[in-house]
Amino acid sequence: MTRKLYEYYSHDKANLLVESSADGKDLVMSGLFIQGDVKNQNGRVYPTTEIARAVKSIQSRLDEGETVLGELDHPEELQINLDRCSHMITNMEMQDANGYGKLKLLDTPMGNIAKTLLTSGAKLGVSSRGSGNVNESGRVSDFDIVTVDIVAQPSAPDAYPKAIRESLFNMQGGGVIHDIAEAVTHDKGAQKHLSREILNFIRELNLK
Repeated sequence: MTRKLYEYYSHDKANLLVESSADGKDLVMSGLFIQGDVKNQNGRVYPTTEIARAVKSIQSRLDEGETVLGELDHPEELQINLDRCSHMITNMEMQDANGYGKLKLLDTPMGNIAKTLLTSGAKLGVSSRGSGNVNESGRVSDFDIVTVDIVAQPSAPDAYPKAIRESLFNMQGGGVIHDIAEAVTHDKGAQKHLSREILNFIRELNLK
């Protein structure tokens, strides 16, 4: 039976590199996006053939001119929510049994939140989102990848990543951050307010 599959990789596990693009206009992240041939923290094993097919699927979409968007934190559904998009994947390739990639942060409300978190020192990780079959031993087959999302670093190795967007709205003043993030898209003057509010958000999440 096909099921939703989410696989999280911390900032350190994925060996993520955060840097400015060559022209200095964009912030990009690159590193491990999905791992093959090892049992992960969810007890699942993705054979190299499944990883290679997933990587080829993403890269083929990119080569055909499709925009592959990702979100800040995981939604419950597999489809992409445009109001939560924070980045676009620009490249994916195989290195040994693993899939490595690069993504570019977007000038969207969620993208601006991610940028501020990252430039302020927060360690954000990545998580693949897709579907497939899993047998009794945890071996994955018929894996269909949708995208790779940006997620928060868990406080403990085995902890499920804390929901950034959910935490944002639950914390005191969280709604203000979201409103400012939306304003940033249209009003560059709001960016200084966004940075201040998100620094408080970082302290709440203990991500520094």
